[in-house]
Amino acid sequence: MLTMKKTTSILTQGKTAKIAGILMLISALQGCAVATVVAVTAGATMVADRRTFSKQIDDQSIEFIAHNELNKQKALSKNTNIHIVSMNGTVLVVGQAPNTYLRELAIKTVQDIADIVTIHNQVRISSTISITTKSNDMWITSKVKSALLANGEVNAKDIKVVTENSEVFLLGLVTHKEANIVVEITRNINGVSRVFKAFEYI
Repeated sequence: MLTMKKTTSILTQGKTAKIAGILMLISALQGCAVATVVAVTAGATMVADRRTFSKQIDDQSIEFIAHNELNKQKALSKNTNIHIVSMNGTVLVVGQAPNTYLRELAIKTVQDIADIVTIHNQVRISSTISITTKSNDMWITSKVKSALLANGEVNAKDIKVVTENSEVFLLGLVTHKEANIVVEITRNINGVSRVFKAFEYI
């Protein structure tokens, strides 16, 4: 006879396997490489996410389609450095473009993608950043995430942290209290030049 603890463990494993299986099937049907990667590491993380399961899939689809559409535009792929991040349909567009024409072209290219609720245009008019700057951005992101993980008042899994040229952009489904805590933690991280909130409040 199985104990209650063992039974719960088996049920949890079954749910995780089912979620991973669904994602792999979606990947096979839609050719979405992002879903494949998530399927391998998903499980408990996706179950704990404040977004609904369908919203998580929508966000992955938005990011994949947006990057694909941007790459189709030669003027954008050759002359800009633009990244798309989606959280519950809230889309952050960050990076650099040499002029306002290309910045607006990037926004127009993604704005009609299905399931997008809001677009935050944070593309800067400047030359593209260097590899050194990108490495520093990755380091800042890791420091912010580590600081959030160490804080007991917020769940770091609910927050997306994006760093671009030392500016930190924060997305997630949070309470106002959680937002204030996250912003305060982030703004005190060494190397952060600016903090931008793109939260959805619950």
